[in-house]
Amino acid sequence: MSTVAAPWAAPAGTARPELDRVYRKIFFRLIPFLMVLWVLAWIDRVNIGFVKLTMLDDLKWSEAVYGLGAGIFFLGYFFFEVPSNLLLQKIGARKTIMRITIGWGLTSVAMMYVKTPEWFYVGRFVLGVFEAGFYPGIILYLTYWFPNDRRAKAFGLFMSASAFAGVIGGPLAGSIMGGLNGVNGWAGWQWVFLLEGIPSVIAGVVTWFYLTDKPEQAQWLTRRERDLVHADLARDHQSMGPRQHSMLASLREGRMWLLILIYFCIIAANSSLTFYGPTLVKEVGFKSPLAVGWIMAIAYLCGAAGMIYNGIHSDRHQESRWHCGVAAALGAASILVIALVLDASPLLTLAALTLAIVGTMSAIPVFWQMPNRFLSGTAAAGGVALINSIANLAGFGAPWMLGIIKTETGALTAGLYVVAAVEVCATLLILAFVPRFRKSAPLEGEPALAH
Repeated sequence: MSTVAAPWAAPAGTARPELDRVYRKIFFRLIPFLMVLWVLAWIDRVNIGFVKLTMLDDLKWSEAVYGLGAGIFFLGYFFFEVPSNLLLQKIGARKTIMRITIGWGLTSVAMMYVKTPEWFYVGRFVLGVFEAGFYPGIILYLTYWFPNDRRAKAFGLFMSASAFAGVIGGPLAGSIMGGLNGVNGWAGWQWVFLLEGIPSVIAGVVTWFYLTDKPEQAQWLTRRERDLVHADLARDHQSMGPRQHSMLASLREGRMWLLILIYFCIIAANSSLTFYGPTLVKEVGFKSPLAVGWIMAIAYLCGAAGMIYNGIHSDRHQESRWHCGVAAALGAASILVIALVLDASPLLTLAALTLAIVGTMSAIPVFWQMPNRFLSGTAAAGGVALINSIANLAGFGAPWMLGIIKTETGALTAGLYVVAAVEVCATLLILAFVPRFRKSAPLEGEPALAH
């Protein structure tokens, strides 16, 4: 009696090493380029944390003005992220990412001309509008290319680019501010916006020629390689069991709102460190923008290592709850230490700042394994964007809160206690309410593993 292979079965003769080679080829084709784009996006998003060191004095602005401007970026995210991700699903990643990258590059360049708080707020909001959809869009895009059991590594490497952006962006901004201040009548912070915005515009044009929307369109893969990936992704889809395809239906599920709350807590800490990390370094005695940049570069280099290691370790052990929860706990504990020793020990403050960056950043890539457990299709496209957009309101609120507290009290200590408490909530919510996940229908010869 003949048998018919299941539609998700790999082609006859498929060996695990062969499939590994195909995914390695995809990985090196996509991930380095996407990392470059994320580095550029992150630099254009957070360079405000470095230009603040002189911009506020030049323009006579308060910490509260800065905090609101830094955070208002995320309001643009909130309003435009879901439509952008739905558009990506409709017209493809190549067109969407090109539009986003060129838009944020031009906006960054325009920021060099801001003179009033109002135009500062407008520029930051528009930057958020253009960048909206990039991060969740890439999360969605990678699900088109990698199965669940290979995704955390891809997520981790891609997202580690934000840490590498800190490694590059800090010294770069410090060098520009110190070396070009006064050239052509422009302040150093104006040169930062100009020189860090132009590469994004160029990268957006390159995106059109380089990216491929889906594996079946990839001419740089052989026919057999495309078939292998198609079969493996179908196998992965089957192994996940029934998932929600309707975005509206997914909004009625408690799991969606649980994930939004968890990510809100993670982002509150992450954005606080992003926009106030350079300020913390300055407050312990390092006044030179270049010195601040190099210190933050070391901290973000450690953050990159943490993200990559946590993603690889999560894939290897097929576990995401503890990898995310423990990383968030490390971030919370380290922020608490910063608050306790900020005025007493510069060395301990810098060490705790580094560990806080490692913890909060390492939680992010493995967090994104969780939504894909129950979302698919349109629900995945809109749901990932919805989680990111609502949760990123913490990126609006946390820096604004810290700016107000710094303006009113002259110190960040009370605000850091609040941020640490919020990050503790992320760990508690993950470990108490996110269920373990058991995968089924693995490739032949591989055991099912639990999350």
